[in-house]
Amino acid sequence: MESWWASFLVCKPLILSSLAFSLMTVCVKQLNSRLPVVEIVLSRALISIVLTGVGLRLAGVSPWGHRRVLLVARGLLGSLALLCFFEAIDQLPLASATVLQYTYPTFTALAALLLLGEPLRRRISGAVLLGWIGVTLVVQPQWLTGTAQPAQLIPALIGIAGALMTALAYVSVRRLSETEHPLVIILYFPMISVPLTLPWVLHQGVWPNGIEWFWLLGVGVMTQLGQIWVTEGLRCLPAAQATSINYVQVVFAAGWGWLWFAESVNTWQVGGGMLVLSATLISLSARS
Repeated sequence: MESWWASFLVCKPLILSSLAFSLMTVCVKQLNSRLPVVEIVLSRALISIVLTGVGLRLAGVSPWGHRRVLLVARGLLGSLALLCFFEAIDQLPLASATVLQYTYPTFTALAALLLLGEPLRRRISGAVLLGWIGVTLVVQPQWLTGTAQPAQLIPALIGIAGALMTALAYVSVRRLSETEHPLVIILYFPMISVPLTLPWVLHQGVWPNGIEWFWLLGVGVMTQLGQIWVTEGLRCLPAAQATSINYVQVVFAAGWGWLWFAESVNTWQVGGGMLVLSATLISLSARS
């Protein structure tokens, strides 16, 4: 029991990160696709720059870091991954976009093996596979039931590309966490996102109105908290183990869908949620 509890405390930042990111998706969904994806990403980046800048100032830490090439690469990968994920959400049913995004732990495990030399333990490999199956049952994508249309192919490929870039971003965070302050790693994400998205928004952006400002703020704040906690979690655990624990975000998202949006939950989804939780418990019990 004590060993399990100790493992939980180590993984606590990752579970909190999953909770924060699930709340971020609630905020995105509340925007009802009226605002362009690029504009949501820009808003998130501007809020993150302000919050991270204040944190760095209070901590007395230089914002520039030491391994700037890798920091820039992390920022670019994270920005492109977020654009791909939001675009997939915009073009595909939310369920399909979610299951495509949550193939990233598989990519992370392989990338960590190839780029970081982290051993891929059988237990973690099993957790990744079990979690992926659970995610599929929870979100029940249309392509699983054979109702997808050929027009969904390109958005699906965009979603898979986003998952791949998410995995590479997490691997780079794992490497950077050895030498860089977490807030420095986080700062480079929006620093790259702003110049990537600002020209498009200035040309074709839509001015938010009313409650949309609140949901945009929620996207920024929840993503910021998620980034802080996932960066801390990746500092403590191998990348493959850490990202397999993030499967629990799907359970959080399903819960918000039921409580907030009155989305129905069926037996398959409950079973998938149990598989996701089982995958998380397997990862918790695996020693790094």
